[in-house]
Amino acid sequence: MVDGQSGVAPTRGPWAALGDAVLGTGAKQRIRVAQAGLALLLMLVGVTVMQYVAWQGAAPLAPVQVWTAFSLGGLAFAFVAIRSGWSRRFADPSLAVPQMVYAIACGAWAYTLAGPMRGAVFPILMVILMFGMFSSTPRQMRWIALYAVAIFGAAMAAMAKLQPQRYPGDVELGHFLMLAIMLPAVSALAAQLGRLRERLVRQKAELAEALSLISQLATRDDLTGLANRRHMLDLMNKERQRSMRSGAPFCLALVDLDHFKRINDRHGHAAGDDVLRAFAREASATIRASDALARWGGEEFVLMLPDTRAALARQGLERLRQRCASGLTAGAAGERVTVSIGVTEHRAGETVEQTLERADRALYEAKAQGRDRVVVG
Repeated sequence: MVDGQSGVAPTRGPWAALGDAVLGTGAKQRIRVAQAGLALLLMLVGVTVMQYVAWQGAAPLAPVQVWTAFSLGGLAFAFVAIRSGWSRRFADPSLAVPQMVYAIACGAWAYTLAGPMRGAVFPILMVILMFGMFSSTPRQMRWIALYAVAIFGAAMAAMAKLQPQRYPGDVELGHFLMLAIMLPAVSALAAQLGRLRERLVRQKAELAEALSLISQLATRDDLTGLANRRHMLDLMNKERQRSMRSGAPFCLALVDLDHFKRINDRHGHAAGDDVLRAFAREASATIRASDALARWGGEEFVLMLPDTRAALARQGLERLRQRCASGLTAGAAGERVTVSIGVTEHRAGETVEQTLERADRALYEAKAQGRDRVVVG
């Protein structure tokens, strides 16, 4: 990105460069990587808790170290897969559901290791589910809640049978009932958040559509769809500024439909509107993509031709005049409609209004000479 006044690209700070290196540069990709990094950070918190549990002697050290390597390794793999872009081949590039499923499985495993301090696993499980609320659909959250209840229930039942002294059956049943009540409630909350998120997305789309319509109404002529007078003035003044900087020439042309009042009188205003729309279509199909055409008022139009000298502009306008003369008609009888055009090249130092005045004089001369012609002013 270049500074518009100095022409020098602004220097990015070291923190911004570090952020790009870690998260990437694309907006959506940065969000995905940040979410994966947060999941990895949450797992690191869980690992710290389990290390404390092992340090206190409540859990065997060797299995906890294996669990630590497995837990951090899996989420680190997900982070790398997302940061490298490899995950984009999947329907959900953020891998939110796989990460949650993996983290919940690791939580159930930690529950079987933590013994008397296994209650510390439940807050971490809640954090995992809260994290998923903002990146998963309500339906996904329902299945994840059922999965969590099932895998923790299986872990509790297994430990109550294998180690009844450390995992008494009545305590495990209490833990299971607590999860069986809490997790569906979390799922219901996630569904509500999902509906709110969908409504916000819908409202955002409606707002963008409304803004687009407002922008179009502010810059477009309702009848022809061409640029309106205000927008065309902005375009011409911008082209004048560009010409002052670069020295590139440009031309302005005034195009007027000949005997338009007679068309309205003979065939009605609806037929006149049809002629205006037909001219807009014919002219848009004839001019270059870089040219700008606007309805100036009534049956008069303005055409701006950037990077064009008067002689070349005249050639292009002659093609437009001939196309209108051969293809533009009014009424059921197909009355031929012609155009008169005055064109002039912008002079250094003059305003857009002054250039238009010279084009208007050229248009007047074209009509005085008998219409259906191009005159260079």
